[in-house]
Amino acid sequence: MYIKFSKILIITVLLALVSCKDSTKKDLQELQALNDSIKKIFAPDKRVAIYDIHIAATADGIAITGETDQEKGMASLIEILETKGEKVENHVNMLPDSSVGEWNYAVVNNSVANIRSTPKHSGELATQAILGTSLKVLKIDGDFYLVQTPDGYISWVDHGGVTLMTVEEFKKWQNSQKVIYTKASGHVYEYMSDELYKIGDIVLGAQLKLIEDSGAFYRVSYPDKRIGYLKKSDCEFYGRWVNQLNPSGTLVELYAKDLMGSPYLWGGTSTKGMDCSGFTKTVYLMNGFVIPRDASQQIHAGKDVDPQLQIKGLQKGDLMFFGKKATDSTRQRVTHVGIWLGNEKGEFIHASGRVKIGSVDEKSSHYDDFNTKRYLGSRRYLGEKDDLILDLKELDNQIKIKS
Repeated sequence: MYIKFSKILIITVLLALVSCKDSTKKDLQELQALNDSIKKIFAPDKRVAIYDIHIAATADGIAITGETDQEKGMASLIEILETKGEKVENHVNMLPDSSVGEWNYAVVNNSVANIRSTPKHSGELATQAILGTSLKVLKIDGDFYLVQTPDGYISWVDHGGVTLMTVEEFKKWQNSQKVIYTKASGHVYEYMSDELYKIGDIVLGAQLKLIEDSGAFYRVSYPDKRIGYLKKSDCEFYGRWVNQLNPSGTLVELYAKDLMGSPYLWGGTSTKGMDCSGFTKTVYLMNGFVIPRDASQQIHAGKDVDPQLQIKGLQKGDLMFFGKKATDSTRQRVTHVGIWLGNEKGEFIHASGRVKIGSVDEKSSHYDDFNTKRYLGSRRYLGEKDDLILDLKELDNQIKIKS
């Protein structure tokens, strides 16, 4: 997700950063500055990369402790320290670590899995993942797993929300035929003949393994192998759905308006409740894209279509960003995002209190004075190639090639 640097270039640049100083073997301030530089290269955003490494002096060299999932960053640090003549004691925990064992992956097993900033139920809700979402497991701590979502977000999920899988089990899950749920919400039933008996609820975008076609229903399997039934009218074959998708401003608007009235939930990314970027993320998922999680990340993807901040030249489906503008002493701070609807009323749709319509037109009954005054620009995702915008169609074809 970040700029790639060659090993030689990294070492040359970082050594240049510290070579101008009169250093000694125990000059921890210089070494920490070097370590901080490596962190800025490999893990500039702690939400999607871990580089928590500390340097301390020992009797005959340097000890490094902490943890990271950045193997190249770790290798660069050790090589640079050794190039400077340091004897290095490496106590850094590399992620995924040994606690994972054979469980390299997890797949969400509930309609929505709550993923928290700390490994406890009282931890802040960092994000969510919906039923059928694949997660990379980095560490296991009791009943909580440190996982990475498809958009790169790293946080903790409790064991009840997911099913752990080995590499082979995960490959079978990935390569199995699935159905995707295309309604805002509904249920998976235990029997076709009686809707009173439910296995669980299900939300927009969820995926389950297809077992067989059963008349007006699909017989499906959860990641934990529970069996149930979905109404055909509420879902589609995933492979057919993703390959027939034609992302457009009209389709973006269709799914966005289908979520009207959905409640706001900090950290939410599902129809049960969503924050502003969780809303845009859900809408774009149903248009075939996995996009960055937070508004402050989404503003770095796609194409800038309004550098002069005139709210002109925008197209339906463009993302609009809001927040605090930069000053002489502070940086710009992106705190909100919505979707431009491209009509003469100057309307956009966003999650604020609930999913609702706003407008930049003072004459509109939906005029949003607060957000209009803190407008920071717009980005176009549709039709743009960007490493931060993952195309589900391409990912699906990659899975088929590997199978």
